[in-house]
Amino acid sequence: MNRFLLGAYHRLPAPARSAVATLRGLYLRWWRYGPDSERLVRETLERDRWSRDQWRRWLEERLARQLERAATRVPYYREYWTARRRGGDRASWELLENWPILEKEPLRAEPRAFVADDCDIRRMALEQTSGTTGKPLRIWRSRRTVEALHALGAARTRGWHGVPAGARWARLGGQLVVPASQRQPPFWVWNAALRQLYMSTYHLAPDLTPHYLDALGRYGIRFLSGYASSLHALANAALELGRDDLRMLVAFTSAEPVGNHQRAAISAAFGCAVRETYGMTESVAWASECEAGRLHQWPEVGIVEVQDGELICTGLLNADMPLIRYRTGDRGRLAAPGSTCTCGRALPLLEAIEGRTTDVLLTRDGRQVFWLNPVWYGMPVREAQIVQETIDRLRVRYAPAPGFAAATARTVVERLRQRLGEVEVVFEEVLEVPRAANGKLRAVVCNVPLAEREAALVRPLTSPKSPS
Repeated sequence: MNRFLLGAYHRLPAPARSAVATLRGLYLRWWRYGPDSERLVRETLERDRWSRDQWRRWLEERLARQLERAATRVPYYREYWTARRRGGDRASWELLENWPILEKEPLRAEPRAFVADDCDIRRMALEQTSGTTGKPLRIWRSRRTVEALHALGAARTRGWHGVPAGARWARLGGQLVVPASQRQPPFWVWNAALRQLYMSTYHLAPDLTPHYLDALGRYGIRFLSGYASSLHALANAALELGRDDLRMLVAFTSAEPVGNHQRAAISAAFGCAVRETYGMTESVAWASECEAGRLHQWPEVGIVEVQDGELICTGLLNADMPLIRYRTGDRGRLAAPGSTCTCGRALPLLEAIEGRTTDVLLTRDGRQVFWLNPVWYGMPVREAQIVQETIDRLRVRYAPAPGFAAATARTVVERLRQRLGEVEVVFEEVLEVPRAANGKLRAVVCNVPLAEREAALVRPLTSPKSPS
């Protein structure tokens, strides 16, 4: 959303903002759920009971089709294989191990080169993400791909955990529902089309979280979804206030690993199981936790390899923008060969996702801000990192792309202040953002001293009533 539209939206009264969210929800519902959705969910649940041999045959066939399509219809890969042939290399594209590792930079630089030449991006959904590396990425999906992905999600999240169709739910996410400077609720919008209460993570200050808890009860929310750190903050408030009236069916965490202490607090606060999910906009890997507490891959989405602890993934679901052997930037471990799960599903297992922890930034009024990817949407940068040096000062390290100018920096400052308040922003131009010891670029780093962190997070909790 551009600055003009965002400003106009923020000036709307709360009911009008919810109306806008519902209109957006109608559009998303049209894209995500079609006449085939119920059948796709049913077929997903049937595949959950396949044997390993069935999965092996299915994956071999699907991978063969995807590799042939990528090599013959996708410009980036077609040029790559043509060059290899011209150089006398007769390696077959039919073998996955013959394909090179795809880094993020070519995808960031020329995203359309990865779209099959029989597709029209004007008829596709554009998803934008900065990922965990700070590099803006653009991914196109057909409606068929979007519908298939959401059917998988419905089956392997809500379906696995007994959530009835139409249950009201709350999403704690990183969209700016209201200006970050606002101190009066509501800090959420009701999206009637998706039966979703979308709650801003930017206002989870200790003195404001009681308003969130009141809203969960008032809207009759049955299950939760959000960043582990945000759900944990909400759970701590519920426990401290003794709120035992907010019983949920399940809480799904995403975007960052969930720690044992977070899982315990969320479960105690809302009386439900906490289930981890893993995925990415690039849609080359997805996974969700079953009732036995194991993280199962969704094979239809992609094939996962692990090299030196890094996840290298080949997408199978998005045949119109296939990414082959894509370096996700995440670290993890596969379960040992032959591992089984007591849930009875033969879906392949992930032992752990280890490398998706992005630092949470703190604000002067005690809020914890996690999702800063939209700060870089549309910005001409090759890569960037936001470092919080003190509560009131940020350092922005950036490697500029052509077109970066003073106006770009002003926009970045404006977006940061919308989310964090009146912070000082210091820009530092670099050729390349320094990597961490594990070789990974941390897009967000919090270097605030522990004493400052604790002071910012300590706020008295009360339970005021708030307007909807």
